[in-house]
Amino acid sequence: MIRIILWLAIFFLSWQQAGAAQAVPPEIGAQAAILMDARSQYIYYAKERDKRMYPASTTKIMTLLVALKRGDPNSVVTVDPKASASMGSCLGLQAGEQMELKELLYGMMLVSGNDAAEAVAVHVGRNRPQFIRWMNEEAARIGVNGTRFSNPHGLPDPSNHYTTAFDLALITAEALNYPDFRRIVATKERTVASLNGGLRQVKNSNALLDTFYGVNGVKTGYTKAAGYCLVATARRGDTELIAVILNSPNRYQDAARLLEYGFNIRGTVEKGSSAPLQSRAGV
Repeated sequence: MIRIILWLAIFFLSWQQAGAAQAVPPEIGAQAAILMDARSQYIYYAKERDKRMYPASTTKIMTLLVALKRGDPNSVVTVDPKASASMGSCLGLQAGEQMELKELLYGMMLVSGNDAAEAVAVHVGRNRPQFIRWMNEEAARIGVNGTRFSNPHGLPDPSNHYTTAFDLALITAEALNYPDFRRIVATKERTVASLNGGLRQVKNSNALLDTFYGVNGVKTGYTKAAGYCLVATARRGDTELIAVILNSPNRYQDAARLLEYGFNIRGTVEKGSSAPLQSRAGV
């Protein structure tokens, strides 16, 4: 009997210690980050969640959302010269090349094509400024207060293009309501076809799609000003989490640690114990 009691005491103590270890947030190197439940928007972790940051190509999450809401995926895009001359990561579009919008959206998200983002904006908005207005109107509709867009791709604009980890999580949570968004950002590889006869084999830049169980999106980003950024979503069972990593020396490691932490502690936190969603206080 004494041995049984001792064994139970050791087991209970070990179980408590394991639970405590799971409840300790991981150390991450990102300047700003957040871990949010995609459905309830419960916040499991936050670091400088309201700090204004350069979003780099995570901007294209909003570009894709607006394009899906306002554009016809089967419409034909004719690439204008300004789009084909875009700087940074590109799909390699040529002026005058024609492509269905849905194909262009895959190119924009998988290889982070800045030229594709510009072509999408001009086509869907009929002009670039109108599309940018729609991006900011959509941000306001979602209810984010720390975000402003001045372009559809994310190249830095010191005074007019910024976001926060919290805002990016909310924007992503909204975008996940659209099946086409989910389908595109979860795609690992695709042959993007041009109506001019060209084929491009593109591979998703999000390495977590191949390395972390349950990951199903969303978008990488990098510029010298923004550093390495990542918005990653993952689903296990009925739980789906959103991890936002901004300016990190190791974005994939940071995101994986946060997501694993979230899955480990899900169900052990009481609803309402995180900061209120509308709070703008730094965490």
